Amino acid sequence: MRSVDYPGYARPLHSGAWWLWGLGLAAAASRTTNPVLCLLILAAAGFVVMARRSRAPWAYAFGAFLKLGLLIIAVRIVLQAVLSSQSQGIHVIVDLPEIPLPAWAAGLKLGGLITWEAVLTAFSQGLQLATIICCVGAVNALASAQRLLRSVPGALYEVGVAAVVALTFAPQLVSDAVRVRSAQRLRGYDGGGLAGLRRTAMPVLEGALGRSVELAAAMDSRGYGRTTDVAVGARRFTAALVFTGVLGVAVGMYGLLDASVTGWLGLPMLGVGCLLAAGGLVVGGRRTRRTRYRPDPWALPEWLVVTAGVGCAVMFFVVAARSPGAAVPAYPLDIPQVPVLALVGALVGALPAVLAPPTPDRSPESGAVGQAAAGASEELSS
Repeated sequence: MRSVDYPGYARPLHSGAWWLWGLGLAAAASRTTNPVLCLLILAAAGFVVMARRSRAPWAYAFGAFLKLGLLIIAVRIVLQAVLSSQSQGIHVIVDLPEIPLPAWAAGLKLGGLITWEAVLTAFSQGLQLATIICCVGAVNALASAQRLLRSVPGALYEVGVAAVVALTFAPQLVSDAVRVRSAQRLRGYDGGGLAGLRRTAMPVLEGALGRSVELAAAMDSRGYGRTTDVAVGARRFTAALVFTGVLGVAVGMYGLLDASVTGWLGLPMLGVGCLLAAGGLVVGGRRTRRTRYRPDPWALPEWLVVTAGVGCAVMFFVVAARSPGAAVPAYPLDIPQVPVLALVGALVGALPAVLAPPTPDRSPESGAVGQAAAGASEELSS
């Protein structure tokens, strides 16, 4: 009998491992505006999604995030071309009539010269943001929010219901959109444009929010967040410890992601924040009593997936430090450089497509039995 430690054993991967992998890819994308490197990270995330997503409705959310990324790029280019006061470059595309603005809008312009350099700079910056969002979308397509919440520490039970609504809203939005569009086609309506968007948007939003609220109510009715009697001083100490730790983690992450920040705001602050937050979660978890039915294992595949995400981030951080001209090209019309270490980092980020175990509903061995088991597992986790 095969163990859960074996990567080929069909089972859902721990949702926390997927989130750590996706955040690693997002951190790597935050260090570069090189379009080639951003596309490599995006390709790695998409390859893993296609290889390891399940057949659940929320597993098809990655396509919606890709469309959102295209919208972000388009909006960024339009804002740069129409409103930016910086006249970058000498290769003019068009010279629009410039509309004078009042004195309080001195940093903006409306119209004027639009150059290729400004457009390509806006494209690379928009692509960077779109890649970060798509990395989060890849996690939404791979990780079940319900299974992740079963692993939330007991000290965070107060935000559990809100976290359920927040984490399940986007995936349910995609699944409800597919369901509504299919129902409209069955009724002979295949309209587009604004009229079709209005007919689809309201039932989609209502259904996604309704399902999230129903899940939160189900968790509350089953005793999620039940606590024991704890002294007021202990509760305040735990809350202060967790808040200080989370604040330290936020400041440390900002110091790591912002290349202009150096010193104690980076890794030292992140380490102190993690220690404080971990201590607060351990102390606060003692006042909750929770039983778990078939807890998700954390075995070798989870460690391999997390290592792949962290390794990709570390390699891109090294590229940004050693080759800043390749990570952030200064002149957008030049052919961007692609360091070998960045290629290796993108390949490492795509390794979960092989290292992560296949989901039961897509395993060739499981068939209908695996699909039924996966559906029952999701029902139990919710």
